[in-house]
Amino acid sequence: MTETATSTPPVFVRTTRGSGPGLLLAHGAGGGIEANYGPIMGGLAAEHTVVGVDYPGAGETPKSHAPLDTDELVDGLVAAADAEGLGRFAVSGYSLGGPVAIRLAARHPERVSALVLSATFAHADTRTDLAASLWHRLHESGRRDLLADYLNLMTLGESALNALTPAQARAAAEQLAPTIPSGTGDHVDLVRRIDVRADLAATAAPTLVIVTAADPLISPALQRELAAALPTAETAEIPTGHLPFAERPQEWLNLIRDFLARN
Repeated sequence: MTETATSTPPVFVRTTRGSGPGLLLAHGAGGGIEANYGPIMGGLAAEHTVVGVDYPGAGETPKSHAPLDTDELVDGLVAAADAEGLGRFAVSGYSLGGPVAIRLAARHPERVSALVLSATFAHADTRTDLAASLWHRLHESGRRDLLADYLNLMTLGESALNALTPAQARAAAEQLAPTIPSGTGDHVDLVRRIDVRADLAATAAPTLVIVTAADPLISPALQRELAAALPTAETAEIPTGHLPFAERPQEWLNLIRDFLARN
């Protein structure tokens, strides 16, 4: 499938924290800057000027009336960096934010000092496409209670999910359901279409691929496949599901900070 560009570029709402070398954040589908990076934002902002934008239909960014386009998300991130006076910056991409970060590095190699790619992929394999298709269909059904149950099943690592009783899992889903962003369907549609494999060989920035080794949503094998295709990549693994910010936030933060301190 090919991506369809919007006729009117979206207006992105940005978050800026901290001071120091620039760090752009690209969040995941059905998430947002606060949802995906909030638990480690203080640690990142202690050493960096951290800038992120919420995709259409996440945070305060209005929902798009057209399918999302990868290059428009890249343009939104670069515009946010320009607005904050960042000429050169590292980029951290989580889940869907990973291929967005890779495309940014391919289009603006002179500006990207380093890449950190977490719980992510270069393209959706058959398993990921099926998972995203069910995610999209549940969202479009309006049954946010069922979608929240599905997301808990598909994002929490096995040990984290089994640490909850069934009643606690139901309560967690009830808390999650009203927070699901309105643009989730558009984000997940892009998960199914995005493909940056052609950009990998030309990605020259030092890169850390953080594999979420107990991830039920984006298989560790697909994450390792991405790492193997990046000529400058090193790999680290965290024993977590798809939500390192929820299950292992300090370990995730430490890996990102340590890598950026060396690059």
